[in-house]
Amino acid sequence: MNDTLLVFAMAQESQDVFDGYNVLHTGIGKVNAAYALTRALQEKRPALVVNMGTAGSRKHKPGTIVNCTSFIQRDMDVTVLGFKKFQTPFSETPIKLDCGVSRKEFVQGICGTGDNFDAGQDSGAFDVVDMEGYALAYICQQESIPFLCLKYISDGADGDAKEDWNASLHRTAEELKEALEKVKL
Repeated sequence: MNDTLLVFAMAQESQDVFDGYNVLHTGIGKVNAAYALTRALQEKRPALVVNMGTAGSRKHKPGTIVNCTSFIQRDMDVTVLGFKKFQTPFSETPIKLDCGVSRKEFVQGICGTGDNFDAGQDSGAFDVVDMEGYALAYICQQESIPFLCLKYISDGADGDAKEDWNASLHRTAEELKEALEKVKL
């Protein structure tokens, strides 16, 4: 595990159950995640980055661990200028990054990352929503570092998301540790 970096947005998601692991807390959102991971990679290059934390979903029920293997930047919308929804203008990067490590022990998913707490209607392009996954996946892809993403579904990404998310935080760390033990890195 010394060559593996576990990445969480917040200490509340990891609690104190990951003692002995190399853990990074990035802060919430794409910018904080990108900055913190880039700084960590400057200090020590891991053999694997594992992103874990909470996420919402209208497809997967709360308590499910979803292995996200594809990532979309759900708040990138420059359609008014003729670009496709989720497309970064003038970039060669595809709309959907297919760069996550797949583990058969878990349900697979597509993560839609954005800097908002999504409670709107699902676009159909993704089935899990978070606020950091795309940025972390993109950096790992650019740096040729394998990226495993395991998200604990805390809420239904709907009007009750705030209450559901807050209530699930105490279960999140234990469930994610069990999931990590299944992977046997």
